Parts: sequence; C-alpha cells; structure tokens
Amino acid sequence: LTAVEFDLLKTLSEHRGLVLSREQLMEKVWETNFFGQLRVVDVHIGHLRQKLGSAAGLIATVRGAGYRFDDESV
Repeated sequence: LTAVEFDLLKTLSEHRGLVLSREQLMEKVWETNFFGQLRVVDVHIGHLRQKLGSAAGLIATVRGAGYRFDDESV
C-alpha cells in the first residue's frame, strides 16, 4: 500500500462503523489544508479496494455521505 492508502485504511478502521465524509478523511489523512478535489479520496479508495482484493468489502460506500469500515459484512 502507498502511505496515503495505508492512512485511509487506518483512519477508517479506527472509526469502525462510523461514516466518514470525504472532507473528514481529507482532514485526517492529509492533515493539511489540501486545496484539491474531494474526489481524490474516491480515487485512493478505489486503489485501496483493488489492493485489498477479496477483503475490499471492508470499505463500504455510504451514498451521499462517505465511507465506513464495515467488518461486520465480511
């Protein structure tokens, strides 16, 4: 995993079951005032899911809200 992918996975797992918005993930992972598109989170989540393979279901998309670490469904 890249550093950003690892930090995303770590952040989501630390907030297990809670939905984190793109904005919240940007603040927690990038830790700076990142002046980019929020969709960059989606791109990194997509790469992370690819690398997780069969465990990709750990990261649930909550439409219109963000992402959640969902170890109950795996």
